[in-house]
Amino acid sequence: MTERYYVVREDILPEAIVKTIQVKQMLQRGEAETVHEAVERVGMSRSAFYKYKDGIYALNQLERERIVTVSMDLEHRSGVLSKVLGFVAGSEGNVLTIHQSIPLQGLANVVITVDTAGMAVPLTDMIDGIRNQEGVRKASVIGQG
Repeated sequence: MTERYYVVREDILPEAIVKTIQVKQMLQRGEAETVHEAVERVGMSRSAFYKYKDGIYALNQLERERIVTVSMDLEHRSGVLSKVLGFVAGSEGNVLTIHQSIPLQGLANVVITVDTAGMAVPLTDMIDGIRNQEGVRKASVIGQG
């Protein structure tokens, strides 16, 4: 599935989406110490916040984002991770960190952090390209910062 992004006017968004942005902004500015404190102040549940937090960004925040964290499930075969890293490098992304779990049932979870500042392709194209690499079962953005 290709990730798609939309620009939507705030006044037509559901209340939970708007409150999620408010909580993220409060945490970023230091107006709340914890998620629990911030969600109580805006009047939403923690479960609703966690449901939306990784998919909601203010437009000005997205424009500044350069560091992306990608989680992948890779088949436990020689060269799969190498091909993914080669693809990211070929897209002019700079891999900053790599964390890999021990393979279980033939799959290993790998999380990479990529500096996308100099990338020649849009982030969505890079993610789609990773998903299309042989041996990649799943790939998704789990954070931007």
